[in-house]
Order: sequence, then structure tokens, then C-alpha cells
Amino acid sequence: MAIGLIIIGDEILSGKRVDKHFPKVLELLTARGLQLAWVEYVGDDPERITNTLRRTFASEDIVFCTGGIGATPDDHTRQCAAAARGVALALHPDAKVKIQERIADTAREAGITPVFDAPENLHRLKMGEFPVGSSIIPNPFNKIPGFFVPNVSGEGAHYFAPGFPVMAWPMFEWVLDTHYAHLFHQVARAEKSVLVFEMPESTLTPLMEAIEAEFALVKVFSLPHVGDDKTRRHIDLGVKGDPSQVEDAFRKMEEGLRQLKADYQQAG
Repeated sequence: MAIGLIIIGDEILSGKRVDKHFPKVLELLTARGLQLAWVEYVGDDPERITNTLRRTFASEDIVFCTGGIGATPDDHTRQCAAAARGVALALHPDAKVKIQERIADTAREAGITPVFDAPENLHRLKMGEFPVGSSIIPNPFNKIPGFFVPNVSGEGAHYFAPGFPVMAWPMFEWVLDTHYAHLFHQVARAEKSVLVFEMPESTLTPLMEAIEAEFALVKVFSLPHVGDDKTRRHIDLGVKGDPSQVEDAFRKMEEGLRQLKADYQQAG
């Protein structure tokens, strides 16, 4: 069961806003001993959103989605999720309660009596129209909930939150802590690396292949850096994976580097 992230919105792809969700979701998962397997960015195109969700709904993944769940003409996510899941949209009763609580709170702050059947307030209820079979995600910022839908496979689910970080991040934390606490820190991981200076990756490749062939629970990584005014050209070369094999794999890596007479140092 992998964990994925879908970020929806033209404003990200056009550069009007810088995506902050990816690093934050990564932070939330890392703190709980979880890993992010994939990320996709999708513009506000209903057909593309629907096709993306139809594909990911067929998986067993845990998928977080941000953006496009409002009730303005450029918000398509709720409708696309319903289409991808093959169900209708319907006003969720729990969402209706929360939205009306928000309407009442706003009226109280303005010193007026809430009129729930006013046109603008009836329109706000559209934010609570979710695919049939959804459950709500509480929103501690302004009470307007998100929603989650089980995958077609019966394993995993999709969790939809607004594009606003101040809303989405605590909502995603709630999802993790409420539904997936049993997965926290279940897979032990370790990582060790060195900086190898002025050596091409092609020279290091046989060593990397030998390590992965010998240690099945370890992956080798190689991150080249072209260098700058602070450091020479180098490769961040390391091993990561099951702690039971990482130390031995790293020792083999250092032995190989010495045989290659590589100029290297421990990574900071």
C-alpha cells in the first residue's frame, strides 16, 4: 500500500503560486516513519483530473489530493472524483451541519442573524456535495470539511482537502493519525552516504550494481552535484534500506571506493 499525492490547480502549473504541499506532506509522513511513493501535478482540466483519479482509484494506494474542492467555476475536483468513481454527487448530511455551523459563526461575528436559505448560503452548501459513499474530513480552520472515498479495489482510499495549506495540512494530519496510526514506524530504515569527488558515475556503477546484487534489502543511490563556489564537483553516494544490511553494504561501498582510489568523505 503506497502513499501518493495529487496536487490540483492551474495556479501551481502557471507559477502564480509555489507548491508547498509536497515538502509538508513529506515532513508529515517522515515524522511517522512513512514514505511518499509518488506525486502528480494536474491543472484545472476536468477530463484530465477525472482520468487521473480513475487510474489512481483502481490502485490500493493511500492518496492525498489538494485543490479544487470549492464551489466556484474553476473547482472541478468533487465532480471529477464522482465521475471517476462512477457515482453521483450528493449533499453529505455531516457536511451540511458543518457548513451551516460556519454560516452561523460568520453571521454571529458580523452581529446578524443567519439566514440559511439565503441564495449565497444555499450556494455554500455545494461545498458539501461529495461523491456518494464519501465520509468527511474535519477542517479545524473554518469547519468546511473535506472528504474521503474508498478505492475501487477496496484497499486504500483518496483523501481530498482544499488547496489552502492552513486547511489541508491539519486535515491530512487528522487522516494519518485517525486512520493509519497502525502503519507508523512499522518499517525500519537506515541510510549512510559519502561524498565522492571528481569521479564519473560510470566508474562507480559496477560497485553500485555489486552492492545491490549482494544485499537484497538495500538500495544504492547516486546524486551528482556539478559543484559551486562552496564545493567541488561530487557525487552523494550511499545506501539505504533495512538496518540489518545497511552497515555491511556501506562497508563494502567504502572498500570499493578505496580500491578505486576515490577521493571521498563522509556526508554531513
